[in-house]
Amino acid sequence: MLLLLPPSETKRDGGADGTSLDLTALSFGQLAPQRRSALAGLRKVSRNASLATGALGLGPKQAFEIARNRSIGSSPLLPAIERYTGVLYDGLDASGLTPEQRAFAQDHIAIHSALFGLLAADDPIPAYRLSHDSRLPELSLRTLWRPAISSLLESRGGLILDLRSEAYAALGPAPSGARYLRVVTENATGRRVALSHFNKKAKGEFTRAVIEAGIVHPDEASLFAWAERSGQRLEPGAPGEIDLVVG
Repeated sequence: MLLLLPPSETKRDGGADGTSLDLTALSFGQLAPQRRSALAGLRKVSRNASLATGALGLGPKQAFEIARNRSIGSSPLLPAIERYTGVLYDGLDASGLTPEQRAFAQDHIAIHSALFGLLAADDPIPAYRLSHDSRLPELSLRTLWRPAISSLLESRGGLILDLRSEAYAALGPAPSGARYLRVVTENATGRRVALSHFNKKAKGEFTRAVIEAGIVHPDEASLFAWAERSGQRLEPGAPGEIDLVVG
């Protein structure tokens, strides 16, 4: 079983003293060639502040993101699940996980980074800025990642639940047997509508519930049975999708 999460634009500063980026310490080692290419492209574009501002979609108050990229090889590391911040990761609240729950997350959570590809929850990474829509010189992130990640997920086997945004899913589509989790609510007429503002929060809280339960679901039926017992409202959605109904 694997839950695919998106990253976040925002990253927590800091990390463990004396640590620095080591690609061999990251999970999914078959992505090493793509990681090296993405890192080289990011370093290149970040040498020129004006070029980096446009390529990375930065505003006037985000110059610190360029400085982060320039020191990416020497800055300290945090586990990926702690490095990323924002609404989804607030809902997940990794700081409150027990060691046993962290071990489960390491085995069954993958975060899709535009820089590193798939990362396991506790993989140690520096702070950086690169998004799905960033434009690196002479390097298309879609061309770089799409075949490699799709192939990796195809070979994974078992239940894959995709919680990524559509933009990140386009950088590495999950196989046909995977299920995309869509967060919806019901309006006054009972019609289901997609949530926008609370979408990420609901995904974070759902991921936390899966981690706390610690069940490796072999298939969709097992996931639905657990959800019914635990108060998570999961229902079949459009083909290839599962609706998480909230509100």
